[in-house]
Amino acid sequence: MEKSGTMNIRQNARYDIVTVSSMGVRLTPVNRQPVEAGGPFELQSTSAETNVLNVSASLGLNAIVLTRFVEGSAIASYIKAELRKRNINYTGPEIPQGGPWGYRHQFNIADSGFGARGPVVQNDRAGEIGRTIDAKDYDLKQIFEIDGAKILHLSGLIAAMSESTTRACLEVARCAKANGTLISFDLNYRASFWKGRETELRRDFREIARLADILIGNEEDFQLALGIEGPEAGGRDIGSKIDSFKEMISRVKAEFPGASIFAATLRQVLSANTHLWGGIVNCGADWFVEAPREIQVLDRIGGGDGFVGGLLYALLRGYGPETALKYGWASGALAVTVLTDYASPVSEEQLMNIYCGNARVKR
Repeated sequence: MEKSGTMNIRQNARYDIVTVSSMGVRLTPVNRQPVEAGGPFELQSTSAETNVLNVSASLGLNAIVLTRFVEGSAIASYIKAELRKRNINYTGPEIPQGGPWGYRHQFNIADSGFGARGPVVQNDRAGEIGRTIDAKDYDLKQIFEIDGAKILHLSGLIAAMSESTTRACLEVARCAKANGTLISFDLNYRASFWKGRETELRRDFREIARLADILIGNEEDFQLALGIEGPEAGGRDIGSKIDSFKEMISRVKAEFPGASIFAATLRQVLSANTHLWGGIVNCGADWFVEAPREIQVLDRIGGGDGFVGGLLYALLRGYGPETALKYGWASGALAVTVLTDYASPVSEEQLMNIYCGNARVKR
């Protein structure tokens, strides 16, 4: 076992990082125009969970996504090709479409915003094939016991998408934990996903959290997804957010003592193009804070996923939590400089240059 701060990471594993995800595509108007303006749109393959994997995959680690595809779909073929280009392995069955009103891959329609006009995101998920994901789709014994995996990353998005995906995430997490895989859980609470299922999802999210080694989320995530008592009302400035997060985590630790690392981003939006960007990590008795700094934003979608991706990459490389926070900050800052939902760093040096504010030309 390799020591990464206080985290024991499995050795002799084929996969560095694994996730469960529903793959889809994003449509974005060109030239930062709003959707209602019409005109040309750009297409990309995306999901919150593979956005996280992309940092590790870009930097040479072995990543795989467990998913489902629509059989014979040109969109499915496009998604697979994009995953291959991004160095992300995939596994999952091909499901017949079932006619024109059957299954499809979800569409995420989002503009980038500009100045005082914030970005607008519309998820079009009717008939989404990913909602049918089942743990029986995958050879979990092969992946986690025989091949081995170092980290399983789960998101509250896929975990709450349907009764089927909730069960799948629970079964995958149990198998991973039993075979020495660390579990990362980004709570990602979404009220629209929880509507009508609050009681069961609270129960199931708490079980995943009890299995988790790394818990990621903001105050609202911990309160609404896990039922943790919130902090006392206070200001919404960054300092208050840091104090609130620290107060909250003390209660989270008492209920979920199995987790070793807790993390959250700190973001203040000055305009669609200018944010204050920071982060906070707790490990044991130690707190690490990246005070928010001004960053320029081309497209904010995926910044939080970039943060998680950089954090997990650094932990996989054996870096401690303080360094992992720096990688998370830099990966999130990198993600918002590009029009894709994911950060694709070319080297650790690039990330450290971003962290240090070194944007000079490299020749």
